[in-house]
Amino acid sequence: MKNNNHFLSVIIPVYKQEKSIIADITNIYQSLEQVRYDFEIIVIVDGINVDKSYQLIKKLKFKNLKVFGYQNNHGKGYAIRYGMAKTKGDYIAFIDSGMEIDPNGISMILEHMEWYNADIIVGSKRHPASKVNYPLDRKIISFGGHIIARCLLGINIYDTQAGLKIFKRNVLIKVLPRLLIKTYAFDLEMLSVANHLGFTNIYESPIKLTYDFASLTHATGFKVVWQCLVDALAVFYRLRILRYYDDKNKRKWVYDPELEMRINTGA
Repeated sequence: MKNNNHFLSVIIPVYKQEKSIIADITNIYQSLEQVRYDFEIIVIVDGINVDKSYQLIKKLKFKNLKVFGYQNNHGKGYAIRYGMAKTKGDYIAFIDSGMEIDPNGISMILEHMEWYNADIIVGSKRHPASKVNYPLDRKIISFGGHIIARCLLGINIYDTQAGLKIFKRNVLIKVLPRLLIKTYAFDLEMLSVANHLGFTNIYESPIKLTYDFASLTHATGFKVVWQCLVDALAVFYRLRILRYYDDKNKRKWVYDPELEMRINTGA
């Protein structure tokens, strides 16, 4: 028996996943069938020209699966915001494709949402109950991200970057139109702005995570850390100095009016 008090939308941003995407979405779908909420899956292919992911996903026949895409790659942040305009849930979750994060963790973040009456629940690699298998350099990156988030931006959580999060719809309605970052630090900007706007009930939930070690390089790790630091400094400047995210600067926000209309109405 499903719980009809809430409806869950799960956004899955996809980029260059043609080799595994059918199995990935099938696993996520099977995990969602076990949760106690009605749900929909919104897949956003971030560049339908880069591989065959879009064509493969369109062949799936799951009844509550919706697939969208656009021609060129714009980044994870853009994909999630695009997906938000297609959702109808009052709870909206994001999970990365690729299966590094076990999708069964979605049920856990839902339970945490209820327990804490939270605005946001963040899947966290550094939660004491998390089961993670990732290398030392990634642990250093995670710790560095925590220091940046806490000291610069006042976000009192230990892991901002794991690819599993859930939000109340009203939080995203307020936050998404203000955002600028489309790539590495999108999560950091989103959490910073939410916290700044008074959505301070932000908690962490355990996850099960296994990195694909073969795909990791020190060069990539350094690039991510450096770009996140640059982006975090830019968020700090907009947040504390320019006050760009405040309501009084609404006319300066860069957004698509049609997209924002859809976000607000769930159309």
